[in-house]
Amino acid sequence: MEDFLNASDLPYGLPDFGSITLDSLVPAFRTAVVDHAAEIEAIAANPAEPTWENTMEALESAGQMLHRVCAIVFNYAGTLADGEVQAVEAAVSPELAAHMSRMLLNEQLWRRVQSMPEQPEGSEEAALLEHWRKRFVRGGANLSGEQRDKLANIDARLAELCTGFGTSLQRATQANAVLLAEEETAGLDAATIQRLAADAAAAGHPEGTYLVHLGLPSVQPILAELENPAARRKVYEGSLHRSDGVNDATILDIARLRAQRAELLGYANHAEFVVEDETAGSVSAVEGLLNQLTPAAVANALGEHKRLVDKAAEDGGSPSAAGNDADAVGAADWSFWDAKLRAEELSVDETKIRQYFQLDRVLVDGAFYAAKRLYGIDVAPREDLAGYHEDVRVWEVREADGRPIGLLLTDMFARPTKRGGAWMSSFQEQSHLLGTLPVVVNVMNIAKPAPAADGSPGVALLSMDEVKTVFHEFGHALHGLLSDVRYPSLSGTNVPRDFVEFPSQINENWALEPEVLRNYARHVDTGEELPADYAAAVAKQAQWGQGFATTEYLAACWVDMAWHTLSAEEAAAIDDVAAFEERALERAGAGVDKLIAPRYRSAYFNHIFSSGLGYSAGYWSYLWAEVLDADGFQTFVDTGAAHGAEAAMEGRVRAVADADPEDVRFAGERFRRMILSRGASIDYEDAFWMFRGKQRSVQPLLERRGLAGAIAPGVVDGPEHD
Repeated sequence: MEDFLNASDLPYGLPDFGSITLDSLVPAFRTAVVDHAAEIEAIAANPAEPTWENTMEALESAGQMLHRVCAIVFNYAGTLADGEVQAVEAAVSPELAAHMSRMLLNEQLWRRVQSMPEQPEGSEEAALLEHWRKRFVRGGANLSGEQRDKLANIDARLAELCTGFGTSLQRATQANAVLLAEEETAGLDAATIQRLAADAAAAGHPEGTYLVHLGLPSVQPILAELENPAARRKVYEGSLHRSDGVNDATILDIARLRAQRAELLGYANHAEFVVEDETAGSVSAVEGLLNQLTPAAVANALGEHKRLVDKAAEDGGSPSAAGNDADAVGAADWSFWDAKLRAEELSVDETKIRQYFQLDRVLVDGAFYAAKRLYGIDVAPREDLAGYHEDVRVWEVREADGRPIGLLLTDMFARPTKRGGAWMSSFQEQSHLLGTLPVVVNVMNIAKPAPAADGSPGVALLSMDEVKTVFHEFGHALHGLLSDVRYPSLSGTNVPRDFVEFPSQINENWALEPEVLRNYARHVDTGEELPADYAAAVAKQAQWGQGFATTEYLAACWVDMAWHTLSAEEAAAIDDVAAFEERALERAGAGVDKLIAPRYRSAYFNHIFSSGLGYSAGYWSYLWAEVLDADGFQTFVDTGAAHGAEAAMEGRVRAVADADPEDVRFAGERFRRMILSRGASIDYEDAFWMFRGKQRSVQPLLERRGLAGAIAPGVVDGPEHD
């Protein structure tokens, strides 16, 4: 208990992980709930006239112990989720949901918030008041007594179900890892074979077998390397069917309860409830974007498939299944033949290119270096501080003049107790009111390399996708670290889902900028720079296969929206998860004749059914944010292009690379000041317009995705500004 009653004495308030015991978490949580409830009651029952300080700032200051405990519980639930941690999460989640419902249904407290006068337009105070008003209304503050009880029960049950979904999925994913025989590993490099053999041995399998742990997406990266068609089918089918039937009842219950909750609050469906709080504003706007992109993406994907079939025929590839010529490249084979064609046309050898992408260099000499170029900040290791696992590293972030900014933890390697994917979360948020500096964590699932022959740690070599993910997640970290606001509710990444991905996707662009690439892409053995022809191939690779990538992503968006645009009556009538999903894809035109599965099928769609990520009715937000990213990055391009017509004519890469460092820093500081530092204190449309200098346009996204010319411009263009 003593670990949570007060803030940690460690630098920046870093939790003292070594002193935290699992059996202390639930008791500490329950004490924190009682403590927070008392604080809320004191605010609500305060006999003094409501003021900004005794109501709004008191609300923002309350619950610090609860925040400390929950930050630990939910971080552990994502990264250290053995049976004991899962039991802690299962106990905490419904109780937390019930506690928060009680707070938002407190009539006295709601009356005090309602009594607050309007605050100056554009101020943090105005943003905070709007935040709390919306939070109360969306939490049921305007409901009647009986409706309030029903809502509280739904919230608690949903918390329980979503926690159960995540736990069951993690167990099923781990239990259904795919075991390969030696002859099925053809095509894999020696390091990968060594790692798979070690994983098989660790799981108790006999020598001569190789264990492929599954990541969350449908298509597993290893499919691009396996030469044996039967092995590819084995891995692909294992991925698609890892949790068949395991969570079906849970999915149906979640969909039904979310629909009931939405209708109780006056919305047609859960999607309408969610999208109201996003920058997109309406379900019709979201579906309009998806409808406009889907036909063109599918057409591009089918064109790509035709070329893969031709490549397979040319190379004498054996069919994936009995059938016509197209079956030579079935869904399980797409990645393999795509890699073959990409290697041929772009002269790119993935195995050789990986030799230039060492994890430590990508992180330190890539992501951290780009941040110093843009924002003048320094990131240095703090070897004296420990994380929550031996693989976690702690970094201190400071301004160029040495002023402290915060701490970054990096947890990069996969392990059986970690849920799949990559994410950023906070142990502590920046707040001038509380006097706190941010402590954030980046989590990934990179395969941990086997130790070297001399017993020293192996070197992790990354794929290009993993390189971009490092930059993406560090973009989220920067959003949290560079926050500069008074109120914790408005801090860092506490922004709408379709805006939170904007800074992270902007940061991905720096992975391929020549100045940054030259600094980190060095050969693991020789230290030589990435050769010019490899660098050109990597740049072209970013545009490769966008038909497939866009289609699998859009298919997942349609699955998400199908579940969450159901009315309560419609949701009650669904009894077959797989059949419902199939019908939804057919209606959207995203089925693609079974050649492309959604990036996540319902049974393993952690983003929308687990409590960990909270993207229900919002998986589309990555695409919406990419509109902002693809257009917004042009501001940095324009900075470089301003140095002359030659740079402007040669395009994005040359323009940014040729920019004067001071001008790049100037553009970075504008992005920091207008976007990163402001958290949720801004009008998002206005902030983007001020940074970009004009309304957003969808055209850069279409060009990036290879859809330019297929869709009329202006599909999601922003409003005019004076």
